[in-house]
Amino acid sequence: MTTPDPTPDVFAPAKLGPLTLRNRIVKAATFEGATPDALVTDSLIEYHRKPAAGGIGMTTVAYLAVAPEGRTDRHQIYWRPEAIPGLRRLTDAVHKEGAAVSAQIGHAGPVANAKSNGLPALAPSRSFNPISMKATRAATEDDIKRIGEAHANAAKYAIEAGFDAVEIHLGHNYFASSFLSPKINKRKDGYGGSLANRAKVARAAVRAVRDAVGDRIAVTAKLNMSDGVPGGIWLDESLQTAKWLEEDGGLDALELTVGSSLLNPMYLFRGDAPIPEFAATFPQPQQLGVKLIGKKFLHAYPYQDAFLLDYARQFRAELKMPLILLGGITNRETMDLAMREGFEFVAMGRAILREPDLINRIAADESRTAVKSLCIHCNKCMPTIYSGTRCVVIDPEPPATF
Repeated sequence: MTTPDPTPDVFAPAKLGPLTLRNRIVKAATFEGATPDALVTDSLIEYHRKPAAGGIGMTTVAYLAVAPEGRTDRHQIYWRPEAIPGLRRLTDAVHKEGAAVSAQIGHAGPVANAKSNGLPALAPSRSFNPISMKATRAATEDDIKRIGEAHANAAKYAIEAGFDAVEIHLGHNYFASSFLSPKINKRKDGYGGSLANRAKVARAAVRAVRDAVGDRIAVTAKLNMSDGVPGGIWLDESLQTAKWLEEDGGLDALELTVGSSLLNPMYLFRGDAPIPEFAATFPQPQQLGVKLIGKKFLHAYPYQDAFLLDYARQFRAELKMPLILLGGITNRETMDLAMREGFEFVAMGRAILREPDLINRIAADESRTAVKSLCIHCNKCMPTIYSGTRCVVIDPEPPATF
């Protein structure tokens, strides 16, 4: 007799809270750049319909702000009644292809472009924001309470719009993540200082969402393991925050990420740093500035498959809740590795942008090794968030959305 292999099949159906996915593969939230009027467009719907038709278990719509000032710029959708019909069209389109769909919800905090939004960017402490060339405003206790309640309202809107899940954004130095970061959070009140104080915003957002939705939809969160900057959040504190989130019982799964959209965005996007392409998206004199000092901000990190695994397995060893492994998941071998390591789901971004049908092709590969992603990790897709997110290798021209 042989002992059955306990390793889950990544292509078998899997439970995520109250939801059953057709497989364990999630399309990670990557801003689509397809909402010029802060409303759903046909381009946004197609952006998510394609990977749904291509076999993904669940696609994640990014980034849906819980408040107007919580957008990274004015083009992003924020939750309000006018946005619901379009989002319902999107979820219907994804469901017709057999996939589930999640809404990433959150508040950009200091990552918000105050100049674009026409509203102040909120942060734990007042500081200069290079994104908008303006100072952020320190969030008041009323702001913190309002934003927590806005997460709950966003989750209710998500149910109305037909979403199967929400992903709460607790990473990349957005609002909740900026409070977690000792580098950014210099407060002296009950939201600063100790990790227990700095974690209050993240924990409250998760509790508010769970209380609002119950078990009607799945609730996940994206949490930084490391900010990738000296003095930022590191594994020890992040792991403790994850333990508190597990104890609080509000999450069905946790997606582990790294990097700071404010201070070190390339820490998540391993591979080339496309400085000339980023510079070209800005007007002068910012364009010249990016060309001259871009290497100080856009660091290049070598790419390797499953590049976040070394960090993430430390969380897997300490937590019981389902975990989603992100970072360098491009083929069946890395998917199976994640399953063997005890992760319940994997998340994919750039590889799916390059090939929306990649999952179907991998699933059909009986050898498990023949299908390789065509993504070359040039990261030239990153600057296209300003003109319609796409793989420039196969689609160099921007769509007619803007």
